Amino acid sequence: MRRHYDYIYAVCRRVAGNDADANDCTQEALIAVVKGLQRFNSQSSFRSWAYRVATNACLDELRRKKRRPVPTDLDIEVDVHTAPTEDRIIVEQLYVDGALRDLDENFRTVIVLRDIVGMEYREISECLDIPMGTVRSRISRARQQLMQVFEQTGNKTPPTERHR
Repeated sequence: MRRHYDYIYAVCRRVAGNDADANDCTQEALIAVVKGLQRFNSQSSFRSWAYRVATNACLDELRRKKRRPVPTDLDIEVDVHTAPTEDRIIVEQLYVDGALRDLDENFRTVIVLRDIVGMEYREISECLDIPMGTVRSRISRARQQLMQVFEQTGNKTPPTERHR
C-alpha cells in the first residue's frame, strides 16, 4: 500500500478538489482496497484497479456531502512564462487545480484520469463503469470548459506541464 499511496492520494486530491477531502477519500480508498483484494482479478493492472477504487471513494464522498469543493481566490502575480522553472511549475499546478475545481465532478473525474493520471479511454470506461463514448464526450466537454476558464483568465493556452 505504501508504494501506491502517493498515486491514490494524487487522484483523490484532484477529484476531491481539496486536501481535507482528499485525505478522507484516500483513507477510505485504502481501506476499500484492502477489503476488496479478494475481488481483484488480474484482467487489469493493480494500479488501474486501485485508481478505480480511489475514484469511486471520492465520488461517494462528494455525493455524501452533497457539495462541491469551494474554490479559493488565489491571485497569482507571477508571469508564468518568465518565472523560474520551479515557480512556474507551482503556479501551473495552482492554475490547473483552480480550473479543475470549477468543473462538474463528472468532467473533473474523467479529465483527471485521462490527462493527469494518463489512463487509457478503455481503462476510464471500466473504472467509472460508463460507456467509452461517454468517456470521450465527457473528456471533450471537460477540455472545452477548461479552455474557457483558461481564456477567461487571460491565458490562451493551458499549462504545458503534465501534473501528476
